[in-house]
Amino acid sequence: MAQVPASRAEWAFARCEAITRREAKNFAFGIRLLPPEKRRALSAVYALARRVDDIGDGDAPPAERRQALGSLREQVRELVEGRLPAGAEDDPVLVAVAAAAERFPLPLAAFGELIEGCEQDVVGARYETLADLVGYCRKVAGTIGRLSLGVFGCPSWVEAEPLADDLGVALQLTNVLRDVREDQAMGRCYLPQVELRACGLDERLAGPPEALASVVGRLAAEAEGWYRRGLPLLSLLDRRSRACTATMAGIYHRLLQRIGADPLAVTRGRVSLSTGEKVAVALWSLVGGGA
Repeated sequence: MAQVPASRAEWAFARCEAITRREAKNFAFGIRLLPPEKRRALSAVYALARRVDDIGDGDAPPAERRQALGSLREQVRELVEGRLPAGAEDDPVLVAVAAAAERFPLPLAAFGELIEGCEQDVVGARYETLADLVGYCRKVAGTIGRLSLGVFGCPSWVEAEPLADDLGVALQLTNVLRDVREDQAMGRCYLPQVELRACGLDERLAGPPEALASVVGRLAAEAEGWYRRGLPLLSLLDRRSRACTATMAGIYHRLLQRIGADPLAVTRGRVSLSTGEKVAVALWSLVGGGA
């Protein structure tokens, strides 16, 4: 990677940290526990992922969003090849990612997979089976797990990488359940079609509330399994990286438990934790508690 001047890197990292604080409350809670250099690098990762999501979720016509994602894919390709994309000198997000890649072994190609997942959102992809949905989750969240692992560092990447990917799937399945109604309003449905049909529902979720509760409850139980598979990652991380990961996973795990206890809560509003609850999770993670 071409050397990013220190002053330029500091400017870019500061902008990405501001984006993270503004746009990602849960993520920001976790990365506060990291040393400054790792915190800045993860903020850069988040800011670029946020850009991908914002394009995919934007109001532009689908063709324009796909074109924008294609352009971003080319910029990622240049970053993977060790070059700052042409004209990106004043782009704090790309500069910060380039600077982070100088300091940490980031698997930058994972951003390409993230873009593929967002392209599926743009075209309104539906997921026939749970396996299909898990494949999507690996693209949009497992990738972030792997990028985060590049920042955290680990004695055994071979052992840790699949765990980071699995934990990303757990977090994304939680998002899918939490955002059922919001996604429906956007014309999206991530719930597996086979699960919906088995309960007499279509992708508009029209039907008795008990039917939706059954689907949500079954998927919540499935997500619990992914947490069990992914959380052993914590034992492979250093103390502060472990606390960061446990905080983010802990917040989402508690959201999932709340949904599992009351599946129809997702129809009444956005399920969330209070600031006090998030702080409690962070403190528990810092002293060595699990997620």
